[in-house]
Amino acid sequence: MANAFSNAFALGTRVKLDRILILGYSARVAEMFPPLSGVGGDTLPPQKKTSTRTSNMTPPDETPQPPYSKGLKGIVANLTRLSDVRGEEGRLLYCGYDIEDLVDLCSYGEIIYLLLNKRLPNRQELEGLQQRLRRDRELPQPILDFFKTATKTARPMSALRTAVSMLGMYDDRTKDPTQMKEIGLSLIAKLPVMAAYYYRTCQGLDLPPIRTDLDEAAHFLWLLKGKEPDPNEAHILDVAYILHADHGMNASTFSSRVTASTLSDMYSCITSAIGTLKGPLHGGANEAVIEMLKEIGEESNVEAYINEKLAHHEKIFGIGHRVYKTLDPRAPQLRRIAIRLTQTIGEPKWIRMSDMIAKILRDRKNLNANVDFYSATVYYSLGIPTRMFTTVFAIARVAGWVAQILEQLEDNTLFRPLSRYVGTNEPLLVPMLDMR
Repeated sequence: MANAFSNAFALGTRVKLDRILILGYSARVAEMFPPLSGVGGDTLPPQKKTSTRTSNMTPPDETPQPPYSKGLKGIVANLTRLSDVRGEEGRLLYCGYDIEDLVDLCSYGEIIYLLLNKRLPNRQELEGLQQRLRRDRELPQPILDFFKTATKTARPMSALRTAVSMLGMYDDRTKDPTQMKEIGLSLIAKLPVMAAYYYRTCQGLDLPPIRTDLDEAAHFLWLLKGKEPDPNEAHILDVAYILHADHGMNASTFSSRVTASTLSDMYSCITSAIGTLKGPLHGGANEAVIEMLKEIGEESNVEAYINEKLAHHEKIFGIGHRVYKTLDPRAPQLRRIAIRLTQTIGEPKWIRMSDMIAKILRDRKNLNANVDFYSATVYYSLGIPTRMFTTVFAIARVAGWVAQILEQLEDNTLFRPLSRYVGTNEPLLVPMLDMR
């Protein structure tokens, strides 16, 4: 039977939608298609329902094609009043306020309020927000149990992603769409606790008790290090939080809004965002930067190292940006912090090496340092473990994610872009299983 079919294919079996003409089949195969009265004995009757697979398929050059932009580059996917990334100018604004002014005059708590309410708080409103966050830091026991039983070799971002998803299982508010903002505030409060507790569990360290007398940055340092946070270090981390809080339609924000557009719950939206941020082309770049600096080792090795990277067309993390055509406005802020830190509690060579790399790439490739480039030195000088760098990014960015998700739901439309098919235009004949 298989030989009969092979011969039939070799001779060129002619297949049409309304009939099948069988040539050269053996008597056994012919029995499968007995002659039909009134149709000549060699055809099947007309089909009652004719497939439209070919009728709707026209050559690509005859059908108007929608515009295509790889990676959605240059495509405006939504309108927002949250952050304004002015790439040509090298400026960043949150709700109309310049990032440099916000860094100089505001705390991270004020930025959380600004993003969630699109206006800065007065003193009473700020205190109310701080109290709200501080009383919602406790974690359910199943999350703590998960940290104890989870593998200790997982990346902290993987543990954070899974813990956020688990957290949604213990929150009945997910059934009520009107509770999205409350759940968002709860996640802003809990993410730092989950990140620090997982890290300390992996290190076999005790879990410091939750405190309600510290702001977000200081409380995270308390949980991570298990000692009273230095006020100067807490302020520096607070500034880093502000600089990372929101940044237009970046990859993780986009994934969170896509998930929100399906009317999924807040936990699912933030889980999507964390999974996206952990990628090395997004939030994971700051870890790669400090590893690069460690690999270079000394200032005398910088030029040779970069020359080799450029000769092999290898990516240098922390350099260049998808949107900014000039300097990332967050980078100078972090550079100033890095200089101050390395002069007091860190190693000055890290910032000097960073400046050398930035100058080489600016002179040769007209590429500037981005926020990840200097944040690596800042976090390292603060004593934050390298594998926690991207987790700190997530802790800062969660306020922006929540604000973006809530804004998406104010005037929601399901994200459903098109794809352009570039495969064969004609339907292929499906061979039988034994003939493939």
